[in-house]
Amino acid sequence: MMRTLGIAATAALAALALAGCVQSGPTVVTFEVADQGTYKIELITDEQIQHVKDLMAGSEEGRIPLGTIVRDDPSVNAPWSWHIDPKTLEFADQAIEVCDGLPEYVEDGTLTSDTYCPWSAVPIKLEGPGS
Repeated sequence: MMRTLGIAATAALAALALAGCVQSGPTVVTFEVADQGTYKIELITDEQIQHVKDLMAGSEEGRIPLGTIVRDDPSVNAPWSWHIDPKTLEFADQAIEVCDGLPEYVEDGTLTSDTYCPWSAVPIKLEGPGS
């Protein structure tokens, strides 16, 4: 009986250890913009994740992240008070100037567009499942 309890306890501890190895939560990319600040976007599709991996590996195709700003909700983008709606995220080769700028311009309202597309954004970190 003691041997059975010992085996069960060992199995339970092993299961807990393995559970700690599984990444959970959203996949998030951190972008640096013109060496002036960073912001984060949640990635919700395998295509988005692969595109960011390609950018981080040196691809220049579709290097500008472009998406709709959701104000007053930081989501994965804390400490900022806004985030990019991941359902609207695209990667462009070119974008209009009205949506370009630093993350702080979105925060302080200098950037008034509903879309954010920082031309100089560079992905510097990918975290979570799929990273």
